[in-house]
Amino acid sequence: MIILTIRTDKPEAEIGLYEDSKQLAYETWQAHRQLAETVHSKIESLLKSQQIDWSNIEGIACFQGPGSFTGLRIGLTIGNALAYSYGVPIVAAQDPEWLETAVQRLLGGENDNQTQPFYGAEAHITLQKK
Repeated sequence: MIILTIRTDKPEAEIGLYEDSKQLAYETWQAHRQLAETVHSKIESLLKSQQIDWSNIEGIACFQGPGSFTGLRIGLTIGNALAYSYGVPIVAAQDPEWLETAVQRLLGGENDNQTQPFYGAEAHITLQKK
């Protein structure tokens, strides 16, 4: 099973490719405020480096949180969109060993169908300014 992993909860983003539980490639970069602009090209480069096509992805594993509101939202949205468009399972995990946990869940046949971020705290909603 070819698995794409995504972690975007902090300024340094991480993506990886696994064949079952064997790491094929992994990349980290300082995405910070350019995450939405860089993540797709980084995934594409990672796939090309392993001579893997987008359609060969068989599962997606994402870091669920806690972490940055915008970072988690971007990463999980990308994961959900890819899983939906390619019809592959997606799982999310939030423990320190999230990667191993998520990969094992995928290999065990689990599918969250859609992942939701865990921010670690209640939202701080402010009143609209007049």
